[in-house]
Amino acid sequence: MRFGMGVPKPYMISRSERRVPMEVGVQIFGNGSTPGRETTFTENVSSRGARVLSSRRWNINDHLMLMTMTGSFRSLARVAYCEMVPEAGFAVGLEFLEPSGDWVIRGGAAN
Repeated sequence: MRFGMGVPKPYMISRSERRVPMEVGVQIFGNGSTPGRETTFTENVSSRGARVLSSRRWNINDHLMLMTMTGSFRSLARVAYCEMVPEAGFAVGLEFLEPSGDWVIRGGAAN
């Protein structure tokens, strides 16, 4: 077998903090191919990001805005992954890039 032609080896990246299962009502918007706001909820959260359900397919590294339905939190976010969920649409992993306001978890609280 030539160098570089082997089978890719899976690897695990451990999170620096765990996710907490929590439903938070949010609005997301910024999908270039499907404009408009989507009202949805989180499945789990951390101080640095969240997993939300979406009816839209998002691309890795897309940027979107996330705002809580109640409270003052909003953030530009990066799509870390987008997975199809049967009968629910897509699960989208978001990394907060420019958070402002009060999120449901503060840094270090979910360790």
